[in-house]
Amino acid sequence: MKKSDREIMEILEAFDATGCAHSAAPLAGVDPKTVRRYVEAREAGLPVDAPVRRPKLIDPFLPKIEELVEQSEGAIRADVLQRLQVLGFTGDERTTRRAIANAKQAWRDGHRRQYRPWITEPGLWLQFDWGHGPIVFGPDGRPRPTLLFCAWLAWSRFRVVIPTWDRKLGTLMTCLDATLRRVGGAPTYGLTDNEKTVTVEHVAGVPVRHPMIVAASRHYGLTVHTCVPFDPESKGGSEATVRIAKADLVPTKANLLSG
Repeated sequence: MKKSDREIMEILEAFDATGCAHSAAPLAGVDPKTVRRYVEAREAGLPVDAPVRRPKLIDPFLPKIEELVEQSEGAIRADVLQRLQVLGFTGDERTTRRAIANAKQAWRDGHRRQYRPWITEPGLWLQFDWGHGPIVFGPDGRPRPTLLFCAWLAWSRFRVVIPTWDRKLGTLMTCLDATLRRVGGAPTYGLTDNEKTVTVEHVAGVPVRHPMIVAASRHYGLTVHTCVPFDPESKGGSEATVRIAKADLVPTKANLLSG
């Protein structure tokens, strides 16, 4: 039974007065083991009212569980009971699932992504991306989807949105030229996705640029960078520009026109 704060204080006072757990136990009305536990916690600098953790069957196998979680980068499933039984574990599946969940949470806490303020400079970064535009009805009455080329100039937060029919290489080059002319110059870096019109392939983790993109970059004096594959958060400025453009240009159910 957990002791109250007053009872814990009386136990420690009795030990300080006698200097012996056996002598302090009758004064405080507790067992000598209880006296030793609170005294050891106080001397170790631990909270004396902290709950006592009792040994569990899973404790000897926790290093193996942590190893499995580390190898799978936190993606391992919780049904590893058979693998632990081979090593001598005699507990049930509920115990292993709880231990796996705690180990995965600890792994995620240790590998959590950290966000730091991005301090930009004038004319340094330009981010661009594509988004789905509104449906446009052609002369034949058939609906045709459009695309939005969205560019975002860091520091000034100047945005350029150009509607297009496709996202081919020629269209990309035209949109980049129009964007740079609208901005009034070429920034140092351009950041975008790993599309085939920009990155042909990855060799040993290094992106290989499309020859036309390399030639255009040399012409404009612009160095093209691509974000981490499958990680849109590494170019959040252009992602936000796409969301704003789609909210402004893509028709919704609400009729915002007057009459």
